[in-house]
Amino acid sequence: MTNLKLACCNFLPDIRRLRDFALEYGFTGVDWTISDPDFPLHPAAAREIQQVGQELQPLEVRFHCAFPQTDLGDDDPGQAAAALRLFQAVCRLVAAANGRYLTIHIGLGRDSTLELGWERTLTRLRDLVQFAANARLRLCLENLAWGWTSRPDLYEKLLRKSGVWATLDIGHAAVCPAVVSQQFRLADFVRPHPERFCNAHVYHVETEAGHLPPQRLEDIQDRLDLLSELPLCDWWVLELREEAAIRAALPILREYLAQRSPLLTGAGG
Repeated sequence: MTNLKLACCNFLPDIRRLRDFALEYGFTGVDWTISDPDFPLHPAAAREIQQVGQELQPLEVRFHCAFPQTDLGDDDPGQAAAALRLFQAVCRLVAAANGRYLTIHIGLGRDSTLELGWERTLTRLRDLVQFAANARLRLCLENLAWGWTSRPDLYEKLLRKSGVWATLDIGHAAVCPAVVSQQFRLADFVRPHPERFCNAHVYHVETEAGHLPPQRLEDIQDRLDLLSELPLCDWWVLELREEAAIRAALPILREYLAQRSPLLTGAGG
């Protein structure tokens, strides 16, 4: 994998300050998270999303939905239909702003999958993938630290049966029960479909305190090696939301990239 793009999150509320920060620290992109489920349905949402792309130039922008308990396979038909409409609205916004990638979740913010239907989720996810493709978007499914997408065997089925693309969160993968228990290896998330992964979220681990940066390269080197083998995974998001944590992690990540290949350090280095 070559031409790596290193991105930061939209962790600063001021867009111009975020742009200046990203450029100062050598990022080539911003992973823009939409966390307010009411936002996509707001009359001014399209204008605001387009403004994001314009004000962050020359940085590339990819988009990421984080809507807790908003699921295509909700047992409540009304909630499921509302979730589909919401994700379709986000697809329209992103496409209108010339975005090409959108990451979503299944089971975000839940502590049980009992209120979700597997076949219903697959059917609606397949429909949403096609809706996104018609808008020239690659819809990507992120693995979580808990739930269906935290299990490599179920995550693989969701990718294969729906046609959705993928975003690998290496912090979630490291702490999920399936890996911690050694029932699966972390590589099991990617090896069935390495060609489906477009994005990666890079940090050490997720705890109750949030995302933690690595303290040394050895903390994440094996996982970065795994990402480097994915042919289309050219977007690595340093998914930390504090300036101090980003500054601490950047030298470690750049040390890895410098060792790996001059081509990788050329983008965002």
